[in-house]
Amino acid sequence: MMEQRVAILGLGKIGTILLQGLLKVGLPLGNVRATVRHAERAQRLASQLSIPVGTDSRAAAHGADVVLIAVKPQNVRELLEEIRAELAPPQLVISVAASVPTSYIEDVLAAPVAVVRAMPNTPCQVGAGMTGICRGTHASDAHLDTARRLFDTVGRTVVVDEKHMDAVTGLSASGPAFIYIILESLAEAGVKVGLPRDVATLLSAQTLLGAAKVALDTGDHPALLKDTVTTPAGCTIDGILELEEGKLRVTLIKAVVKSTQRAKELLFEK
Repeated sequence: MMEQRVAILGLGKIGTILLQGLLKVGLPLGNVRATVRHAERAQRLASQLSIPVGTDSRAAAHGADVVLIAVKPQNVRELLEEIRAELAPPQLVISVAASVPTSYIEDVLAAPVAVVRAMPNTPCQVGAGMTGICRGTHASDAHLDTARRLFDTVGRTVVVDEKHMDAVTGLSASGPAFIYIILESLAEAGVKVGLPRDVATLLSAQTLLGAAKVALDTGDHPALLKDTVTTPAGCTIDGILELEEGKLRVTLIKAVVKSTQRAKELLFEK
């Protein structure tokens, strides 16, 4: 991966995060090019990041080993039509555009180019991201491994069938927003019972982080982990009863389902 030439087309938030992850693990500055829509922003980013940033996506894609598509779903077709003359095997196209199937990209490119679809989330910015990836028709195990290593620079990566990618979007891509609401609510509760706000926020955030780490490190079912905290006739069970009465569990499930359904629609909006 560190010897390959990478073109990031759409150097927005996620494109910048992935760039920083690649640079952190040793991708040479000379191996990366990027594009944005506006020349003024391109100049500013080129100065800030010390890499070539322009507005000509076709020029950036020319000769690149890996082409990262990081534009909005509605702009994917326009970008692909601009660069497709520059793409041919063995180049790899990786798309992080939500709701855009690999088959759609392959159809627009009209060439047997390897395509991998990915859905990272915003915690990638602190190296704690979660990314789901899937392969297109022409992508080999080696292509999938290249994509995995790219996203592993900013967190964890899981390979799924493409039919599950919208669910990945609804769960792990939208999920941080749901967690922030829970975090905010726990902190507000801490204030309600007398804690200073900064202390309540720290307690809440570290508790969420710690609980997640226990789940990841042990691999135990969340229900089992919950039971280890819930002692008979203790204070935790009373809190759990309040959560169940408030339908927190079903509300979170419905939030993920709704976000997943919405992810299926983004490509077709103007």
